[in-house]
Amino acid sequence: MKSLYPHYDVIVVGAGHAGSEAAGAAAEIGAKTLLITMNLDAIAKMSCNPAIGGVAKGQLVKEIDALGGLMGKVADKSGVQFRILNTSKGPAMWSPRCQSDRALYSKTMRLELEKKNNLHFRQDNVVDVITTEDGKRAKGVRTATGQVFQAQSVILTTGTFGNGLMHIGDTNFGGGRSGERASIGISAALEDLGFEVGRLKTGTPPRIDGRSIDLDQLEVQYGDEEPTAFSFMTDSLPTREEQLTCWIGDTNEEVHDVLRSGFDRSPMFNGTIESTGPRYCPSIEDKINRFSDKNSHQLFLEPEGWNTYEMYLNGFSTSLPEDVQYKALRTIPGFEDAVMLRPGYAIEYDYFPPYQIRRSMETKITEGLFFAGQINGTTGYEEAACQGLMAGINAARKVQGEDEFILKRSEAYIGVLIDDLITKGTEEPYRMFTSRAEHRILLRQDNADLRLTELGHKIGLASDERYNQFAEKKKAIDELHDLLADYTVYPEKMDPMLKENGTSTLSQPVKAKTLIPRPELSIRNIMEADSELKDKALEITTNELVFEQVEIQIKYAGYIEKEFEMVKEMKKQEDTLIPESLDYDKIESLSAEGKQKMDRIRPETLGQASRISGVSPSDVSVLMVYLKN
Repeated sequence: MKSLYPHYDVIVVGAGHAGSEAAGAAAEIGAKTLLITMNLDAIAKMSCNPAIGGVAKGQLVKEIDALGGLMGKVADKSGVQFRILNTSKGPAMWSPRCQSDRALYSKTMRLELEKKNNLHFRQDNVVDVITTEDGKRAKGVRTATGQVFQAQSVILTTGTFGNGLMHIGDTNFGGGRSGERASIGISAALEDLGFEVGRLKTGTPPRIDGRSIDLDQLEVQYGDEEPTAFSFMTDSLPTREEQLTCWIGDTNEEVHDVLRSGFDRSPMFNGTIESTGPRYCPSIEDKINRFSDKNSHQLFLEPEGWNTYEMYLNGFSTSLPEDVQYKALRTIPGFEDAVMLRPGYAIEYDYFPPYQIRRSMETKITEGLFFAGQINGTTGYEEAACQGLMAGINAARKVQGEDEFILKRSEAYIGVLIDDLITKGTEEPYRMFTSRAEHRILLRQDNADLRLTELGHKIGLASDERYNQFAEKKKAIDELHDLLADYTVYPEKMDPMLKENGTSTLSQPVKAKTLIPRPELSIRNIMEADSELKDKALEITTNELVFEQVEIQIKYAGYIEKEFEMVKEMKKQEDTLIPESLDYDKIESLSAEGKQKMDRIRPETLGQASRISGVSPSDVSVLMVYLKN
């Protein structure tokens, strides 16, 4: 196998959100990395919604950033509006989201990647994975131009490009996204190696010329008064006045009737599309079909960037014929004169059921071959990016002879996502939700750095600058916590403030910390009532994030302690490794279904085995006894 080009440590195929993080992480850790993409001008392109974060997705972005990844930093630099979702609920549910400048996000990510000394780029189409004769070890890739590139680790992040087929009404054509060709060949090569392949579907709404919309008929949605950054390294963001606004509208029965008139030509309903789409982000035709009792559905009109009139109509994803899309659009209140710049479409693409990967993102069939992103059956930029980050870390560490870097379910949403993919599989595009994380009170967006930055620094991904900033913040948190635990407050100073906030007064002096759990109070209330306490606190820090962190830790201490106890109880199962070569058929007391499921998925730990659908608690007990003996 000859090559014109040098031997690389890691090759990353695809430069979407998974590929960008994978390449950036591998190069930062010290691996000589090659990023191959079909279009160097489309690195980290936002194929669908021009936004980052959202419910649970925002937590993933904060974790990527805390480890030393790129998405949070790039989102902050390219955001046009910033909001925290679910603020009416507890802090475990708070989720950051930003509306992004689509073009600026892609440009900024490329600039960040070009800063990596070990990272090289190539525009080409990979059509084959080169392996040893038995297919057990990856050795490189072959491209459509006939070139061979060699590496010890290969990461595939093909997104929706693998045999991508796009649909608009009766029309369908090959493509990975609007205006870009599909990638043909790689799926067949993987099938030849023994991988199981499936098909999934996703879609996108029409793009609108914002100048053609009567915005007076829509509800304005502003950004937050005090915007919150994704990256723990970001110093400033645009003010609310500087940010762009979004708008909220609604469909009605007239819109639904127009949409229904095209159902007979809908590829989703006439059998043309056979694959499954995302349950939690359905097309507008799917929504009015499944929820026929609803006479309206909410729509969000979102700007595509600082310097364009193009707008994204969130909630109106569709693959109906273009004439139906156009007529239905112009029936929405405020959209009577709408100009459609690009029609909505659906896309079917290949994915590889994720029971075929390990927690490190390395495939079980071929050593040195890693999968990340939509190739594993997920949907969403954030879900793809965190997989790419983990694949990049582990591909580099494999070359360097280091142990796998694994995040547990109790450590990060990233750990929850990867574990879910492997143990539960996915027959529809997988999206992250806070409800998927049983330890979500521990996995908050506000403490991602406290959970993960030390780990990121230890593996060489988080910079010294990031680590030093984290260490300074952690020290301030500890000192402020100690101050509040030791400082005594008196009724004469506290009672006026307590009455003003509608909570009971003091009968005797108490420690300041004991007042913080009261739902009516904040640390700031107590500080403002006692100038000496305020001065001492501000000597420690002026960082609002430190005050927020200490307040959350004190207010929710009982819940947090219970979660830690639960994690401790489950630790034994999570730490009990299962030999890769274990023959489940030899364990007589296992149920037939348990044997079949575990033999197919090959769980790496006892805890992972316990989460496989069809594996009963008695199966887990039998396996535990067998492993002990």
